[in-house]
Amino acid sequence: MSWFYYIGRGIMRMLLALFTRWEVKGKENVPPQGGLLVVANHINMADPPLIGVSLGRKMLIMAKEELFRHRFPAYFVRRFGAFPVRRGRMDREALEEARRVLRQGLALVMFPEAKRSRNARLQRALPGSALLAARAGVPLLPVGITGTEHIKGWAWMLRRPLLTVNIGRPFRLAPANGTLTKEELAALTENIMEHIAALLPPSYRGIYGETGREDRKD
Repeated sequence: MSWFYYIGRGIMRMLLALFTRWEVKGKENVPPQGGLLVVANHINMADPPLIGVSLGRKMLIMAKEELFRHRFPAYFVRRFGAFPVRRGRMDREALEEARRVLRQGLALVMFPEAKRSRNARLQRALPGSALLAARAGVPLLPVGITGTEHIKGWAWMLRRPLLTVNIGRPFRLAPANGTLTKEELAALTENIMEHIAALLPPSYRGIYGETGREDRKD
């Protein structure tokens, strides 16, 4: 990790302490070492660094390629431990990079929804995280984030919103011995999202809540 990674983590902790009410639940569930795929809901641009300082482990983040298109922001995004993924299609290069990270015994953060939720509720997830977990054979660590939807503009700093990072217990998916069918990937993705939803209040569960069960069949 570069110098910016450690400086950035320190700055993020300071900002959280000054301008938010930050709480972390379930930190004892974080494995201290070994390859780990962290899967979380995604509400705000602040979510990746928030997870980065909440889990107590060095980790890398799979981030949308748009953040890497310009040299100046890309420099800092990469040094904060992120690498690009192309959204909306299977990015084999990014998946191979992710598998390399996990083989090295590092922690990797993915947001299965692949984009931020505009209403803070869970959206239908893409299968990338399920495919990676099944192929890599590493444990998944589910994380539920609440409160970051209030980080907008500048006035939120005066209100000091409550930000909660709720960490669940690690779990594993059945290993993939061959090519996974579309139905198998959908079932594995559903499993991942149900673990995340269980860590969120009902109002955040969206399509993965009780009222969204029929919508997931469409």
